[in-house]
Amino acid sequence: MPKDNGAAKAPIANKHHPGEKLVATHCSYCGMQCGMNLRVNTATNTIIGVEPRYDWPVTLGKMCPKGVTAYQQTNHGDRLMTPLIRDDRSLRGTKEGFRQASWEEAYDLIVRKFKSLQSSYGPDALSVFSGVSMTNEKCYLTGKFARVGLQTRYIDYNGRFCMSSAAAGFMRTFGIDRGSTLPWTDLNETDCLFIAGSNTAECHPTSMFRIWEVQNRGGYLIVVDPRETPIARRADLHLDLRPGTDLALANCMVNLLLAGGYADEAFIGAHTNGIEELAETVKLFTPEYTSEITGVAPEKLIRAAELYGKAPNAVVMFARGIEQQHKGSDNVSAYTNMCLVTGKIGRPKSGVATFTGQGNGQGGREHGQKADALPGYRKITNPKHVEEIARVWGIRPEEMPAPGISAYEMFELMTNKTIRSLYLLCSNPAVSAPNLNEVRAALMSLDFMVCSDIFLSESAEFADVVLPSTTWSEDEGTVTNLEGRIIKINKAQEPIGQSKPDWLMQIELAERLGRGDYFRHLTSARAINDEFRLASKGGYADYFGATWEKIDRQQGVFWPCKDEQDPGTPHMFLDKTFYHPDGKAKLCALPYRPPAEEPCEQYPLRLTTGRVVYHYLSGNQTRRIPFLHAMCPEPFVEVHPETAEQYGIAHEETVRLHTRRGEARFKVKLTEAIRPDTVFVPYHFGHDDSVNLLTIAALDPMSRMPEFKACAAQIEKVKAVSQFASAQTGDSR
Repeated sequence: MPKDNGAAKAPIANKHHPGEKLVATHCSYCGMQCGMNLRVNTATNTIIGVEPRYDWPVTLGKMCPKGVTAYQQTNHGDRLMTPLIRDDRSLRGTKEGFRQASWEEAYDLIVRKFKSLQSSYGPDALSVFSGVSMTNEKCYLTGKFARVGLQTRYIDYNGRFCMSSAAAGFMRTFGIDRGSTLPWTDLNETDCLFIAGSNTAECHPTSMFRIWEVQNRGGYLIVVDPRETPIARRADLHLDLRPGTDLALANCMVNLLLAGGYADEAFIGAHTNGIEELAETVKLFTPEYTSEITGVAPEKLIRAAELYGKAPNAVVMFARGIEQQHKGSDNVSAYTNMCLVTGKIGRPKSGVATFTGQGNGQGGREHGQKADALPGYRKITNPKHVEEIARVWGIRPEEMPAPGISAYEMFELMTNKTIRSLYLLCSNPAVSAPNLNEVRAALMSLDFMVCSDIFLSESAEFADVVLPSTTWSEDEGTVTNLEGRIIKINKAQEPIGQSKPDWLMQIELAERLGRGDYFRHLTSARAINDEFRLASKGGYADYFGATWEKIDRQQGVFWPCKDEQDPGTPHMFLDKTFYHPDGKAKLCALPYRPPAEEPCEQYPLRLTTGRVVYHYLSGNQTRRIPFLHAMCPEPFVEVHPETAEQYGIAHEETVRLHTRRGEARFKVKLTEAIRPDTVFVPYHFGHDDSVNLLTIAALDPMSRMPEFKACAAQIEKVKAVSQFASAQTGDSR
């Protein structure tokens, strides 16, 4: 197999600070993967600061509050430094009862418990739940470890709660899932940005300079969001829809584009299938009918279609707002229909793009962590694909476990004891999963749980063994940013304490489980990269030609990249050929479905959730950083003043939010930036402060994404809650 001799990009002396070196790398947080130089004290070999990378073409020196402080994780006082074992299981679900242990003792206990449970209940008694804030190498190895090391079918990942609807929608429409059909450097050169369900200025702030440039050049910005977020305030047009009604709005856009003469008939005829059925389906969605569903004024809908339709080049962009619904996959395909019917795809400055939530949300879903996926985005249900990966792994095809099930459904199998044990890494579902009362009960029901993390997260509190893993800056490897650009993470300091990278833990556990023959040759992140690229070769997500040397030389490599001569693919579909067998994209006719739970007399409001600029995902990392914590120390509920007056609620007063699944208390933030029929709570907080105690686990039938963005809720003053009512955990469903 092709192999470079090039290693990590060499550190350079910091000319501004003698006694320091700069290690070029990327941020640990969202899919922007902003370029940064970590400042390393050469005497102590420890990270002491950060400088932006102005040479990085995606962000050009821009960083957000999280990125500027990301380095503070590495040597934080809360870091897990040794393995922990809990002997008293009655203390599960708390921080109490852990004692320090050696790696040998921890490994011996894990292996003994895993073997005992599989002996009694079969290989599928074990499960793996992983995350995509890891390198491609770790994500790849985790899939291999589950299926070859543990020989279980039950593996899934936290991208199920993040990017799975985008993946399913793109696969259905294009036959391939790459979150952006064009490089981010094209965005500022387009003529219209249609952004749905993305609080971009807070969640991906280093994209904003390109978005402002579109407007500065005379282009247009259209934002679809129930809240008047910072980007919506600056938009030329804000479509302030009710949560969970995106599918109606997208169908209306397509109807208006077709009726208004903005369709590219030649493109549709030559490069798509399904126009007749689509046109018939969207006829119903007139501006007036759509306004009744969405609450958006008809004239706004008409203007949005006109601005997008007339633009010579345009990009449709979206994020979790449209994806975290029980019809998220349909929303993705419906918005993507806008590009296809106008022919605004398969060329520079036009296309479709997603704002990836996690640092490796793209690569992490491509190489074997998903319940039904194998490396290279192969399907575990396809015998040919199984044969190809079995050959790389050195197993017989019949040894490959059957497909698993989605993340939330795994918790249901824990509750009924089908799954007896969980190996959790790089994820915090005790905060980030929906319907948390049920999820926490599922974790409590496990016979044995192992958690690998850098901090003692809320999920680690349920574990019997906690393993200390390394931060992103203590290891190396590749990740794939929100463009589909494969980039390199470089090691800046040695692991602190006894922490180890997750890939090393899995190799050492495989050896003790008697499966070492399949893993012991993987002696470094680089060795894993060599096997991982080979495993991806020939798949939809082909990384084979993306060597570390090429990544450094080109400042990233866009997949697919099939060999060493291939420079990669910044623009998808330039030849207008899509990845379905006939080479055509699929126009999807998608009837409207309302949210799984609509407001009613008892629960009259719509609850939606999201992020703030100062925190990341479950907050396990960012809530520990002093500046970020100080800027947003606790959750809040956004309430419109009209709604507050109706309920007699004042600014900063504590209220009780209640849904059919549970209740939680939050301070009120009065704002006209939200619809009167909607309330919003950020989800970065744990224990009793978690809004996911309230959210619904209605699942998308394709992606199995839960409906985080819409459920029916009740709000009331805390003092108005009776003693009986406050003791309830939720109404019957």
